[in-house]
Amino acid sequence: MPVSLSPEEILETIRMVDAQNLDIRTITMGISLRDCVDSDLDRLGQRIYQKIVRLARNLVTVGEELSRDYGIPIINKRISVTPISLIAEGCGAEDYVALAHTLERAAQEVGVNFIGGFSALVHKGCTRGDLTLINSIPRALANTERVCSSVNVASTRAGINMDAVMKMGEIIKETAELTAERDGLGCAKLVVFCNVPEDNPFMAGAFHGVGEPECAINIGVSGPGVVLDAVRRYGEADFGTLASAIKQTAFKVTRMGELIGRRASERLGVPFGIVDLSLAPTPAIGDSVADILEAMGLEKCGTHGTTAALALLNDAVKKGGAMASSYVGGLSGAFIPVSEDAGMVSALEVGALTFDKLEAMTCVCSVGLDMIAVPGVTTAETIAAIIADEAALGMINRKTTAVRIIPAPGKKVGDRVEFGGLLGSSPIMALHTFESKKFARRGGRIPAPIQSLTN
Repeated sequence: MPVSLSPEEILETIRMVDAQNLDIRTITMGISLRDCVDSDLDRLGQRIYQKIVRLARNLVTVGEELSRDYGIPIINKRISVTPISLIAEGCGAEDYVALAHTLERAAQEVGVNFIGGFSALVHKGCTRGDLTLINSIPRALANTERVCSSVNVASTRAGINMDAVMKMGEIIKETAELTAERDGLGCAKLVVFCNVPEDNPFMAGAFHGVGEPECAINIGVSGPGVVLDAVRRYGEADFGTLASAIKQTAFKVTRMGELIGRRASERLGVPFGIVDLSLAPTPAIGDSVADILEAMGLEKCGTHGTTAALALLNDAVKKGGAMASSYVGGLSGAFIPVSEDAGMVSALEVGALTFDKLEAMTCVCSVGLDMIAVPGVTTAETIAAIIADEAALGMINRKTTAVRIIPAPGKKVGDRVEFGGLLGSSPIMALHTFESKKFARRGGRIPAPIQSLTN
């Protein structure tokens, strides 16, 4: 589908970039590794490395060229690959840390920011390879900088694999401990999903699903600052008018993402995949989803009305963006990562935003509990119970939900973690103090709802 911009649209885009922090958050190349399977771990690693480098060698260069040509920042260039648990199982290795190092070397060679796909899909049960990968996650993330990991533990059709949920509680704790000198930073590269999408370009959850082509280009657009400006310009307008304004703005932002994606596809000789039309905030002032909600009339994000405001925002972003792209996918909507959103952090600092309110907001946002720092003494069972709650919301509501939580070693409520860059910083968030141990360790599967029988 040809995409072009009029002179007026170009000028408007320039204003969005200069004054409202508009950017393409990521251009992500998805790469299938299914033809790399080998019974020997070393040969498997070599084949993975060679294929990634061959296909992605020009990804960063093309991203930089497009940024210059169109005058719009492309913040991250990333790679996602077939879940490693699917590729490595036949080699019989006792751990897959060596393959994480292979992914790291390939990412360094081509110059991308992150590589996702150190992943497993265990929503109905674990194979030997799945368990090997999951057990490798803490060391893999502690000893690499660019490798990201994800595990899908639940779905609307399969229910919730509580054995895997409990295991991930333990894995998150171990990952935090192995990166204690960096406030548990390894956990920022690990996300636990329900109903994971196979074409998500955003980290840490990106992987290249089994239904995807050999290679594809996926785009993640952003633009909280642009939407914030639109909401402020409409002042006291009613909600219908406000929703229309957000839809129009999302259309313009997504249209730019579609254009960049199509051009990248042409220059790289790789099929165009999807545009993920998500509002992804950053720690920069004016680039906050929380600020948008407050501009709708809330004194502070987290107060009564916040969930309704977020529901309107998420729906309007999807409706407007869907009209601007032939193929939308990924997560698509509004992200609410606490440490990455200056407005969320501010709301947390004054007590307006609580853990329970965040959980309620995940019913209507595009992902879930994201980049939340909690006390280092938080137990694996408590983390597992949090994952189970979030997975239940996704399972029942037929949506993607996720947990990216950081039990910061040695930190308590009132302390602060500093991750830097797009990951930002945050106060430690308080959790309930009552135990969930017996619940989390009960095991088995929470059955899927009756809607799972729909064909």
